[in-house]
Amino acid sequence: MPTTAPFETLTDEYDAWFESNSDAYRAELAALERLLPEKIGSIDDEDDATGPTTLEVGVGTGRFAGPLGIPVGIDPAANPLSEARERGVEPIRGVAERLPVRDGALERVLFVTVWCFLDDLERTLAETRRVLAVDGELVVAFLDRSSPLGQGYQATKDESPFYADAQFVTGEEVCAALEDAGFVVRDRLQTVFDESSGDGPDGDGLDGDEPGGDELAAEPTATGRVRSGHGDGLFGVVRATLE
Repeated sequence: MPTTAPFETLTDEYDAWFESNSDAYRAELAALERLLPEKIGSIDDEDDATGPTTLEVGVGTGRFAGPLGIPVGIDPAANPLSEARERGVEPIRGVAERLPVRDGALERVLFVTVWCFLDDLERTLAETRRVLAVDGELVVAFLDRSSPLGQGYQATKDESPFYADAQFVTGEEVCAALEDAGFVVRDRLQTVFDESSGDGPDGDGLDGDEPGGDELAAEPTATGRVRSGHGDGLFGVVRATLE
């Protein structure tokens, strides 16, 4: 991940976004919950307690791992990991390209809006394959550059300390990268729609303040509405398994 400085120095500002944009946040959690089992965590077999079976890569402050019950998260930025610990997530400092996990140890790896920050996607996917069990799965959530809201993010990303270095992706690019790495795409979901364009149902518009130069963008959203496919919603989610 190219630079952690904004997330180290503006941790509180980053984390506050989820409070001021609670509708979008809830919609994002709803999309992820569709593709994750109800129970995530450690194996409960008394004779074979092998430890956590799900890892979030790029866990940040634990805003997703915490409510989703993911027990362990890795991130290169130290300050956000302190917040993740408070949300019940075991924090590990590290990067996606070098996961401190033994071969075939995990049932599931989750990435949430971090692919746009990766230094080496090919190496990251190779590492993900290495740590997944044969029947393991990868869940990738991303900010879709091709969506109406994503186009706005792309146009203004240089004004944001968080996204200035981001390389936003499209759903097609995510699926192609996964397939090139030997994964099979199983599910594609999307949420956080631009209500002003008529893409979502009638609502109250923005949930939160208009963004300034040092803030993440607010997202008008159809609360809890999740659709299949990608290209319309800002927040895309793809689930893939190993071949």
